[in-house]
This record gives sequence, structure tokens and C-alpha cells, in this order.
Amino acid sequence: MERQAGPPRINWQQAVESQGMLYHTIDDEPYWDETACYRFESAEIDLLETATNELHERCIEAAQQVIDKDLFGRLEIPSHAVPLIVDSWDKDEPSLYGRFDLAYDGRNPPKLLEYNADTPTSLLEASVIQWYWMKDRHPDADQFNSIHEKLIACWKEMEISSPLYFACVADAPEDFGNLEYLRDTAIQAGLETSHLFMHDIGFDEVSGRYVDLDDAPMDCLFKLYPWEWLVNEYFGRKLATARMRVIEPAWKMLFSNKGLLALLWELFEGHENLLPAGFGQGPFRDNYVIKPLLSREGENVTVHANGQVHAVEGSYGGKGVVYQKLAQIPCIDGNYPVIGSWVIGGEAAGIGIREDRTLVTTNASRFIPHYFT
Repeated sequence: MERQAGPPRINWQQAVESQGMLYHTIDDEPYWDETACYRFESAEIDLLETATNELHERCIEAAQQVIDKDLFGRLEIPSHAVPLIVDSWDKDEPSLYGRFDLAYDGRNPPKLLEYNADTPTSLLEASVIQWYWMKDRHPDADQFNSIHEKLIACWKEMEISSPLYFACVADAPEDFGNLEYLRDTAIQAGLETSHLFMHDIGFDEVSGRYVDLDDAPMDCLFKLYPWEWLVNEYFGRKLATARMRVIEPAWKMLFSNKGLLALLWELFEGHENLLPAGFGQGPFRDNYVIKPLLSREGENVTVHANGQVHAVEGSYGGKGVVYQKLAQIPCIDGNYPVIGSWVIGGEAAGIGIREDRTLVTTNASRFIPHYFT
């Protein structure tokens, strides 16, 4: 694993925009950053792929434990959401995608930081943008990236009713870019699709169905919108009876909750791909991280490292937390890379790398492409 610096392509903005990425610069700072890249050996890629598949299987086992032993309270999942979770699990409703965030230094086994299982982003840049970058910069190399092909194959296998609606919040360019990419893969899989924003979805009290802007019943929805928001909203409470299939399925609430980290450690203590974690401070005295059970982009994460405390502000405070041993994320030229390892249809499918100037990966992070030889 080697970080390599170099000049960006002369026309890189036009190139990525032509491929659908209109959010390459955020707040006048580059988000897509090709002034550097990471080179891996093929053995390292094999290790990341194996670890990703292994972690996914362990998460499945942990979810089954939550359901069998009624551990929802430990994850602070509201009681009214539990039937949705159990029903979707018992029906074996398929999952499309998820992203493990891994700490990896090229020497030690990859360690799980968290599982972005419900509304993961950085998909377009991992699947498409870095692929075309590699073709331009390293045409004889390879990349751990079968995301696009696996997405299309997964859509074909999911037996989806038409039309399949795609929805996210308005005024969120990154979310919309990821959503439109996913919609494009569904179209390539032969599905009829439609787009609307979350606030456009209506509910017909007479029929008990969700409806689109033309008052047509909605049978299937892909939502880039957190489940924990949805189940606590008025319309979301109707999901139990509305007969609308939702992707990702409700059981992904078990995976997107950072309490999963503590449950995994309880079940598989000492596993080489896990960090010690728990619901209480317990043995953690220094070099540990406190994470809210539900948060995004590093908000309200507090790092205790070598007697110093670094806290990230945010809107997810005041609720349950999990404690996790501080991961050994390498600092390379002042950058802390986190490997985002994608799971498509239950299988490892590729990686994307985000860098930040601090140990916490925030919304100020940059996406860095990779290749391997």
C-alpha cells in the first residue's frame, strides 16, 4: 500500500462531470482529488476482499442474535420499528449494497471502523469515476472494482415491481448524484424507474397506500434516506400496513447502528478484523473513540488519543454511544486514509478511499483513487 502524488489530468473537471459527478468540489475545496492515488499489491487486494466477505458474514450472525434474543433495546431501536425489522428479516428481503469502513496500513489485518449499511454514499466515485481515471492514468493496471457489474446483476435478481421509485432529499447534490447512478444501473438491468424527492411522496388514507405525484400507488421504493428518520416520521409509521417494499430493507437498521460494533466484539472477541468495543467505557482509559449509535460524516465522534481529546461537533449528541479502541489508521503525508469496502448483493465488490487531515473522517474528506499491480 503506497500513496503516490502526481499532477491531475488537465481536463479532470470536465471528465468527471461527463461521467455524472457534479459534486467534485464542495465549498470551494476538492472532494474528488486525483493529485494523489494509492497503489496496492494484488495480495493486499485479496486480503481486503476476504476481510470484507468475512465481516459481512459475522454481521449476519450478529443480526440473527439481536432478533433471536430481542436485543433491540441495546441498540435503542424504537419498539414500533421492531416488527418492520423482524418481518423484513423473516421474509429474507434482499439487500442491494453497503460499505464497510476499514482501517488498513498494508501490514496488519484490516480493522472494522463501522458499517455504512443503510445510506452509504461515495458509490459513483468508487464505481465509475476512479475506473475511468485508472484507464487514463494507469491503463495497464487493475482496480478492485466490480461494483457496476454487480449492481446490475443484483437488480436483475431482486424481482422488483415496476415502476421502481428512487427518492432522496432535495438540495443534496451528493445524494442525488449517487441516487441517479443507482437508478441508471437499474435501468441497465431492464427495470422501469421513476424519480421523486422524499417530500413528494404522499399517502392515501382511503387506500392505505403511498402514492406518487400522480396519485399512483407505489409498490417499490429505493430510498437514499435513513431508516431511523423514516420510522419516526408520521408517514413512516404507515409502512407496517402500506404494502410498499423498501430498499434497503428494514433489517439494515441493525447494521447501520454502531451498537453493532459492540455486539460483534461480544460474539467474536479477538477476531482479527474487529476492534475491541462496548456499550460502556469499561477498560477504555486512553486511545479509544466514542461514537453515537447513529451518526454520519463523523459528527459527534470523540477521539481520546495519547491523553488528548478531539471532539467533532454535530447534531447526533445526547443519545446512546459505543466505545471502540482507537484504530491504527496510518498517517501518510499528513493524511489519514480510510478504506471504504463495498458489499453488493452480499459479496465484496470493490473499494474507494477517503482521506482526511484528522483521525475522524468528516464531510471535509477527499476521495482518492486507487489501482493495483
